Amino acid sequence: MTVVLNGKDLTVEEVIDVAVNMEKVEISQESQKAVKKARDYVDKKLEEGAIIYGLTTGFGKFSDTYISSEETADLQRNLIISHTCAMGDPLPQRVVRAAMLLRCNALSRGNSGIRPGTLNTLLEMINRGVHPVIPEKGSLGASGDLAPLAHMVLPMIGEGEAEYKGEILPGKEAMERAGIPVIELAAKEGLALINGTQIMTGIGVNVLWDAMELLKVADIAAAMTGEALHAILKAYDPKVHELRGHQGQKDCAENLRKLLAGSGNAKESNPNKVQDPYSLRCVPQVHGASRDAINYVYETVTREINAVTDNPLIFPDEDQVISGGNFHGQPMALTFDLLKNAISELANISERRSERLINPQLSEGLEPFLTKYGGVCSGFMIAQYAAASMVSENKIYAHPACVDSIPSSGNQEDHVSMGTTAARTAAMVLDNAQKVLGIELLSAAQAIWLRGEKGLSPATEAAYERIRKETDPVDDDVIMHYELEKLDRMVKEGEIVKAVQQAVGELK
Repeated sequence: MTVVLNGKDLTVEEVIDVAVNMEKVEISQESQKAVKKARDYVDKKLEEGAIIYGLTTGFGKFSDTYISSEETADLQRNLIISHTCAMGDPLPQRVVRAAMLLRCNALSRGNSGIRPGTLNTLLEMINRGVHPVIPEKGSLGASGDLAPLAHMVLPMIGEGEAEYKGEILPGKEAMERAGIPVIELAAKEGLALINGTQIMTGIGVNVLWDAMELLKVADIAAAMTGEALHAILKAYDPKVHELRGHQGQKDCAENLRKLLAGSGNAKESNPNKVQDPYSLRCVPQVHGASRDAINYVYETVTREINAVTDNPLIFPDEDQVISGGNFHGQPMALTFDLLKNAISELANISERRSERLINPQLSEGLEPFLTKYGGVCSGFMIAQYAAASMVSENKIYAHPACVDSIPSSGNQEDHVSMGTTAARTAAMVLDNAQKVLGIELLSAAQAIWLRGEKGLSPATEAAYERIRKETDPVDDDVIMHYELEKLDRMVKEGEIVKAVQQAVGELK
C-alpha cells in the first residue's frame, strides 16, 4: 500500500501505517502542480524585489532586517543550523517518521512555497528509511516546533545525524548510502520546513493510537477483575447508560456485557452484596469519559494532520503572501493535555481495582495479597505499590502544559503553547498507564487462579489463557519484575486485545 498525500485527507490510520508499518508515500499529481505553482509565485516575487517575511527578511525579532538576493542561500542555511538547539534523548523512530510525513503533507497543499525537488528529498528520506536524529526537548510549540524540526532538516543539507538501517551515521553519509542527493535550500524553504506543529503532532498521534488500544485493554482488565471479585452485571444494563446518553459510556458498558457474557462468577445479582464499589460499578462512567475525550482528540488530530501550519502562507491565485499564526500549537496543546488526563484516569481506576484484589478487607475472600503463604511470601503486595507509584507520577505529568507560556525572540513571540511538552508528557502518562493496566491483568489472573480458574466467560478465559502462555501462577514468591515486564509487553503489542477479539469478536 502506498499513502498518497494531497494535504487534505490524510488519516490517523495512514500516519500509523507510514510511521510504524513503514508504508511508502507519494505526492498526488494535483499537489505536485500546486507546489510548483506556489514556488513559481515565490520566484516571481523574489525577482520583483518584494519585501516578504522569511523570503527577503530575517526571522522573529529580525523580521525588519532586509536580506538581499545574494544572501538568500546563507539566510536559509543559517536558519537551520542556528535553530538546531534541541536537546535530550532522540525521539523514537515512529515519531520521527510521523513528523516527516506530516511535514510533507502540509507542504503538499501548495501554500508554503517550497521547491518540488526539496519536498521530494524529504519524501525520499521517508521511503528509503533515512531517519534524522531529533532530540526530544527544546520546542516552545509556537513558531512551530522550530528546534526539533531544524534537526529534521540537517541531513537534507548534509549535516547532523540520521539513523539508516539501524545505524546512526553522519547525515551526509546516511543520505549517500540511501542514494539521496543532499540539497542547498532556496528562499523560503528553511522556514517552510521548520515552521509547523509536526513534532508535537507526530508525538501526539502515536500516543493517540496506542491510547485507543488501551481503552480496550482497560475494559478487559476490568472484566477480569470483575470475574475475580464477583461483579454485579446489572450495573452494566444498557437502560442505565441510555439514560445518561454519553456514547463512550454506552460503548464501554456494551464491551463489559460482551466480555462477561457467559460468566459464572459475575452475575446479574449477588445475594451477598447489593452493589459493587465504584471501581467496578462505575467502570462505564469512568472509562467512557476517557473514551469520549479520546474520540475528541482523534477528531482534532485528524484536522491538524491536514493543516498548513507554516508562515508566511502563499496564495498564488490571490497574489497574496500573508503572515499569520497557524504555527501556534495551542489547538494541539489543549488537545494533548486532555489526552493525557483521559489516559491517566484509566490508570487511576485500574490501580484501585488492583488494590481491591490484594486487600483482604475488600477482596471477597481471596487470600491476602494473592498468596497462599502470607507472611513467608508477600505475593502481589509490592506490585500494587508499583502501580500506585506510577499513578501518582502521572498526576505530576498531567499538570496542564497549555496554560504555561514564556516570551521569546525579544518578546516578538510573546505567547507560546508548550504543545510539544503536552505531547511528550502524554507519552509518559501512556507508558505508565500501560504498565499499571498490566499489573491489574496479572493480579486478576492470579486471583482467578486462586479461585480455581472456574466459571470464566469466553472472553476472560481467552485473556487468562494468553497471560498464562507466558506467565505461571505465583505459588511461591518470584522476581516480580520479570512477570510485570511480560505483561507490559503484551499490553503494548496488543496481544491481550487480539486474543480476546479472536474469541468473541471486535470490541468497541
